[in-house]
Amino acid sequence: MKRSLIAALAGSLVLLAGCGASDGGSSGGAQAPAVDSPMSAPGAAFAPEADSVTRQAPQPADRKEVVTGQIFVTASDPVEAARRAVEVVEDAGGRIDNRTENPATDNTPASSSLTARIPAAELTATVDSIEALGKVTSVSISRDDVTMQYQDLDARIGALQASVDRLRALIAGAGNTADLIEAESALSSRQGELDSLTSQKNYLADQVELSTITVQFSTDDVTPSPGPDNFVDGLIAGWHSLVDALQNGVVSLGRAIPWLGALFVGAGLVYAVVRVVGSRTRPSRAAGITQEPVEPSVPDSSEPDSSEPETKRT
Repeated sequence: MKRSLIAALAGSLVLLAGCGASDGGSSGGAQAPAVDSPMSAPGAAFAPEADSVTRQAPQPADRKEVVTGQIFVTASDPVEAARRAVEVVEDAGGRIDNRTENPATDNTPASSSLTARIPAAELTATVDSIEALGKVTSVSISRDDVTMQYQDLDARIGALQASVDRLRALIAGAGNTADLIEAESALSSRQGELDSLTSQKNYLADQVELSTITVQFSTDDVTPSPGPDNFVDGLIAGWHSLVDALQNGVVSLGRAIPWLGALFVGAGLVYAVVRVVGSRTRPSRAAGITQEPVEPSVPDSSEPDSSEPETKRT
């Protein structure tokens, strides 16, 4: 009985231990998803790295544009309008590279033109101010994207600058004359290329920073007319050009006739002077010529003298 009682108690203890283990396992299994929940979604654990990669992505480069254009303006006083346009450009921080003024004459009306370099940031406001100086007949603005060219120059300049720095370091630590001469030769070549690229970049930067606008002021409409766009218009334009060429030729011939007459008169005067001078020099030349003396002939002794009487034969 004691043995059976001990066996029963041992079985009860084993059963209680198994139930406790099963409870602990079930509770651990319930908490496992909470522990592994960060890995439940694919790539959830790598979200911070993806965010950091996104923050480190390179920003797009600034757009580099070269802006050029032409503006045709009709004004009652083109010269005064051009002077006011110069003031507008200078107030905006720009400059005038070229300026031409043609006052009115009896045959031609007044006109003026200027080439303005306007800061790109002030281009729109400055153009509006120039257009307000008269009646705008034509506006043409073009933009040329040079971003890739600018970046290429930057990269090449950086590479050459690094090469120049290395060569200078080699020159400073050169151990013999041969290495020094070779390094100096390479440095001279690299420095020349670097200076050339730097000059190109500076020119391009100036073109980007300052837009180039040509403004023409006149009293008449000088808007350039478009060319012919079909066969009939081309034929008519060719006929008009032929007539204009003939008219210009006739006008040129009329202008040349007085000059030709003057040339003929001058040539005649020169010919007359030459004839007069030549006629005066001929007698003097004839008088200076002397006659050669005529030598008397000597009779031949072998021939008988006809003057002596012939002797009779005895």
